[in-house]
Amino acid sequence: MKYFQEKTETMAPEEIRKLQSEKLVRQVRHVYEHVEPYRWKMDEAGVRPEDIRGVEDLPKLPFLTKGDLRDEYPWGFLAVPRKDCVRIQSTSGTTGRRVVAFYTQHDVDLWEECCARAIVAAGGSEEDVVQVAYGYGLFTGGPGLNGGSHKVGCLTLPMSSGNTDRQIQFMMDLGATILCCTPSYAAYLGESLRERGISPEDNPLRAGIFGAEPWTEEMRRSIEKTLGIKAYDIYGLTETSGPGVAFECAEQAGMHINEDHFIAEVIDPDTGEVLPEGSRGELVFTSLDKEAFPLLRYRTRDICILSRRKCACGRTFVRMTKPMGRSDDMLIIRGVNVFPSQIETVLLKEGYAPNYQIVVDRVNNSDTFDILVEMDEAMFGDTVSAVTGREKALVAAMRAMLGIGPAVHLVAPHSIQRSEGKAVRVIDKRKLVTEDENFLNRKN
Repeated sequence: MKYFQEKTETMAPEEIRKLQSEKLVRQVRHVYEHVEPYRWKMDEAGVRPEDIRGVEDLPKLPFLTKGDLRDEYPWGFLAVPRKDCVRIQSTSGTTGRRVVAFYTQHDVDLWEECCARAIVAAGGSEEDVVQVAYGYGLFTGGPGLNGGSHKVGCLTLPMSSGNTDRQIQFMMDLGATILCCTPSYAAYLGESLRERGISPEDNPLRAGIFGAEPWTEEMRRSIEKTLGIKAYDIYGLTETSGPGVAFECAEQAGMHINEDHFIAEVIDPDTGEVLPEGSRGELVFTSLDKEAFPLLRYRTRDICILSRRKCACGRTFVRMTKPMGRSDDMLIIRGVNVFPSQIETVLLKEGYAPNYQIVVDRVNNSDTFDILVEMDEAMFGDTVSAVTGREKALVAAMRAMLGIGPAVHLVAPHSIQRSEGKAVRVIDKRKLVTEDENFLNRKN
């Protein structure tokens, strides 16, 4: 099975654009009539539903941000009566109020179809056993891939995250062939299998579908080697439904965006200007079919590049690169922009596993920048002078990549807490207050 919905996934580009235009016109009307906060935004921008006649008019519409959704928590962006909703999913809320996304049964069905496309693109069929080790509950990872696996007809192991001993037991006993989880947990499972004497050739896995956190090409190759699989990327946000907004095919050359359900734009994060294909910028999504929680021009804060170059898999949907960082979680250290993905790239190139933590603090009005990196067992047995030499080499490699030199600390194996969900890579201890916040504090 090469495609889950071949006719749709191989539509001609002009047919995709026509379909998107028809759906966009309907969706803008639906949002304007039923979502008061967005109607205010349109009215303020001087835009009426009749002004939107197709995809070419999309830039006329105002942007939405996570802040807008939090301000209207929980019901403000609900576009249907509550009785028509069958489910909610939610963001973690670790940096503020949660965002609660609502789903009608139609929304759930379409979301699961998107995830089914991802599973089939990774080579999945009704013959496969899919082990879903994403978290379940409010987090979208588990429910999305679980539903997609059912749509394909796979035997589904709804493991959720954690309990690694049980994960490995079921993987081996039930012959799991496709693993779905975060890349950091996939790396941890590979490490755990090796510690138990289970080689890549001995486990039944042949593919993995990993998302929910950033990961580099170097990390992909490391996971593929450790688990003996082909590792596929998947992308999504709770706000737009969850995983399955975009997915990789066997070419592993970018993720195909499900354009029959979403319009993707790349903008300049500072000016909001729409950038041409091939430009690096912030990804923006418009949901074309969501009934309960339809978002128009939602700013993801993820930085990527879009490409319409022909893909050998035959799918015609536009492709997006892996997110190259985020416009809102980039670290500014001593005036230098630093992305965690850059640090991971250096570590993997230098032969270290992706077990690390970045600690930033401010002492005497100056930023401190420390990176803790785990050694493997062989390195741990080195002399003190050898370990010091390794640290100096990493500092030099980091400086070459970042333009700034961190303090690198090689630490004992397994001393950095493992994550069974999203990895906690950054600890920023600085108490940074903006001028605007200072002003508000004085006023209050």
